[in-house]
Amino acid sequence: MRRLSLRARLLLICVALLAVGFTISGVVVAEVLRGHLVKRVDSQLTQLTAILGGVSPGAIPGFDPTVLPAELGARLDLIGEIEIVYLRPDGGVERVMHSAGSGGPALPRLDAAGVAARDGRPFGVADVDGGAGWRVVALPRSAAPLLGEPPPTGASVAVAASTSTVDGTVARLRAVCLLTGVGLVAVLAVAGWFAIRAGLRPLRRIEQTAAAIAGGDLSQRVPDEAASGTEIGRLSAALNGMLGQVETAFAAREASEARMRRFVADVSHELRTPLSGIKGFTELYRMGGVTGEAEVARTMARIESESKRLAQLTEDLLLLARLDEGDAGLPLHRAPMDLRTLAADARRDLTALDPTRTVTVTGPGGQGPAAPAPVDGDEARLRQVVANLVGNAVAHTPAGTPVRIGVGVEGGAAILEVADRGPGLAPEEADRVFERFYRAGESRTRAAGAGAGLGLAIVASLVAAHTGTVTATPTPGGGTTFRVALPVLPRTPAPPGS
Repeated sequence: MRRLSLRARLLLICVALLAVGFTISGVVVAEVLRGHLVKRVDSQLTQLTAILGGVSPGAIPGFDPTVLPAELGARLDLIGEIEIVYLRPDGGVERVMHSAGSGGPALPRLDAAGVAARDGRPFGVADVDGGAGWRVVALPRSAAPLLGEPPPTGASVAVAASTSTVDGTVARLRAVCLLTGVGLVAVLAVAGWFAIRAGLRPLRRIEQTAAAIAGGDLSQRVPDEAASGTEIGRLSAALNGMLGQVETAFAAREASEARMRRFVADVSHELRTPLSGIKGFTELYRMGGVTGEAEVARTMARIESESKRLAQLTEDLLLLARLDEGDAGLPLHRAPMDLRTLAADARRDLTALDPTRTVTVTGPGGQGPAAPAPVDGDEARLRQVVANLVGNAVAHTPAGTPVRIGVGVEGGAAILEVADRGPGLAPEEADRVFERFYRAGESRTRAAGAGAGLGLAIVASLVAAHTGTVTATPTPGGGTTFRVALPVLPRTPAPPGS
């Protein structure tokens, strides 16, 4: 069975069930019919025995004791052979009348007590020659017979009828049921083959789809050939959903691999630039190309600058790697704090970096004054977030560009935003600006000495570690607004009497 196809196994199971069903139904019908016919034979025997019990055997003139008259046999339905036995009180045979035929019933001892014990109930006996069985009814003879002389006390009469006619009828019925069942099973097997083939067609489609997917075509889907309420319909829907997830997962993996390749290339580029500068200046000094104290001082300053840049890039990469590991890599030291403190420090930092800028502190969205924004956070890491946002505004907008810092509570979240009036970001750039090593295009100027594209990636990771969000949206009137939203810290009511 394991080597057969599903179609063949289903067909064999159906054919086997049909054969068993037809066999059981045929046996039941034959047995019910046989029981019904035997009851009819018993009814006729009982009536005949009651009649013969009131007739003396000597009252039938010219009767051959070995042959039953044809006229009497013709009146009996379903009875092929019959035997009438008149018995004495001790069970001895007084007279026997048997219809034409061989064999006869193997009667038990039927004395007066035995007949009384039977109480007129029909019973079955075997044939003396091993032929068909017999049904027998034994009744006491009437003390006042309708014909003939009165019998001795305790005399009886037994009438036996062969069941050959019944057995023949049942045998013919069984043969008809067998032939009909075989024919129906054959016809239904052929019809079932085509029905199962049509029913399993969606499975073949699923097989073909799986083969196409195994060949690399992840866009393939299982056709909706079956109704949604059927097992195959539900299987097709589940497989299509799974295939969609698999395709998405493969696409995400390819995108991740592409980002990783780009990340490694960017890291290599960013590391190679300061290393090349350091190497060039040291070789120039070693070859005697740097002379004079002033030239040496400038060379050392450049080497120091490139070293700081290399160290900062390494620190940023290490921080991102630790942030990727979650709390195990970079545990946060949380404490209640107010984002207004960070906003005030950011204003001073912006003014120190570029005194020509106009820096204002407002509520979220520029509505009203700054408001309290209590959070439970790591102040050092949140300061790093604000410092990166401020540095991003300075590095990517022209000198003198106004900047607004918004702080407060909005929509159940503590908000801190840095909005500039610079060139702004295109929609596709806003979606990718928090990716590592991503730099916006020409819409935002990149000042000399700007970072390697890790600042906003660090901002996004630190904010996510605080279970917050950061977004980049256009500033009304031009520019970009970076908004950090953190879970607001509920105010603890003051104790009574304080």
